[in-house]
Amino acid sequence: MLAKDLITDEIPPLKTSDTGLMAINWMDEFKVTQLPIVKKHEYLGLISDTDILDLNITDEQLGKNKLSLLRPFVFESQHIYEVIKMVSSMRLSVLPVLNQHQHYIGLIPTASLIHQFATLAATREPGGIIVLEMNLHDYSMTQISQIVEGNDAKILSCYVNSLTDSTKLEVTLKLNKEDLSAILQTFYRYNYNVKASFHQSEFSDDMKNRFDSFMNYINI
Repeated sequence: MLAKDLITDEIPPLKTSDTGLMAINWMDEFKVTQLPIVKKHEYLGLISDTDILDLNITDEQLGKNKLSLLRPFVFESQHIYEVIKMVSSMRLSVLPVLNQHQHYIGLIPTASLIHQFATLAATREPGGIIVLEMNLHDYSMTQISQIVEGNDAKILSCYVNSLTDSTKLEVTLKLNKEDLSAILQTFYRYNYNVKASFHQSEFSDDMKNRFDSFMNYINI
């Protein structure tokens, strides 16, 4: 999934002729804390509600002030993982998208990104979750896949996390099978350290309720 597939048309960019008050009202309406300022097709940068209040420019046109704006963006052809990295590292509520000519073409709100990542990670698909912990040199996706598929299951998504101050990895598998007992026994037989496992049928309703509550919260 690419950045261009995540763009929403619901949130318009600000113009230099817009006032600070208008910008704050739009941020409140669209439930974001930042908005891009665009002059024709040129992306000037992101302005936040804090910037406007700190500079006391609520009644002035944005273009009449000397603004020191952050200018984060991704190109339309960049992958969703790069989008997530940018949003996370800079704690953004929106991320502008530019085309190959560096013209502004739209933005990605964080709320929409979470929806799309939930689909990408197969969080709503029925099945089970297994968390493995292993040394970096022991990690083999080929062997892990063979164990899973040898028990008539498929890996729907996989997340690998490097543990802080350690040479170990944490590998989280989302599988399409609800009964994990045979798969777990095989992992044990191959001396894998199963850090945790979750039987999806037992927890699906709770996880769905938690996810839906979270999405309702960020859309308030």
